[in-house]
Amino acid sequence: MAMLAAELRDARLGAGLRQSHVARVAGLSQSRVSRTERDVGLPPRVDELTGHAAALGLRVSIKLYPDGSPVRDAPQLELIEQLRALVHPSFGWRTEVLVGTHGDLRAWDLVLDGTASIGIDAETHLHDIQALQRRLEAKWRDSGVAVIVLLVSGTHHNRSVLREHRRALASTLPLDGREILGALRAGVVPKASGILIL
Repeated sequence: MAMLAAELRDARLGAGLRQSHVARVAGLSQSRVSRTERDVGLPPRVDELTGHAAALGLRVSIKLYPDGSPVRDAPQLELIEQLRALVHPSFGWRTEVLVGTHGDLRAWDLVLDGTASIGIDAETHLHDIQALQRRLEAKWRDSGVAVIVLLVSGTHHNRSVLREHRRALASTLPLDGREILGALRAGVVPKASGILIL
């Protein structure tokens, strides 16, 4: 916000305008314009910022960047609970386990701890398989889990996507659900990573 504040102040001074004039044109109070330019107090709302910028002949552009996992929805939590009923009770069970170092917001949806750790990501609706595979591989690399499991809801859509892309995913997730589920039911860490559809 400090950079935006400086840009707004510099634009106003460069145009030879007073804060009170900018405030009147933008429909803001003079104190709001002053606080924004000094980057003090609460940051301006988006509508305040765009009005302030427009009064100076500027346009606000906002860009979103990935910075962690999205909030999980009820179907995803239900999928994880379905798995809980199938996993041997000897496994330790941890949810939302952070990956990497401090400040890294990526997390495994679930980590099962046995003789080694298993990182599990639950997906209720498969979309971009290449992005999913890259995300899983990066989390695996950075987290130190022994194997990873992609836990997928058994919807018609998801089964269709997996049939179409199974060959591409095989290098990262070679085992099928039968082998994964057999190991988890027996309290054993699977011999490799794989996909489990429930």
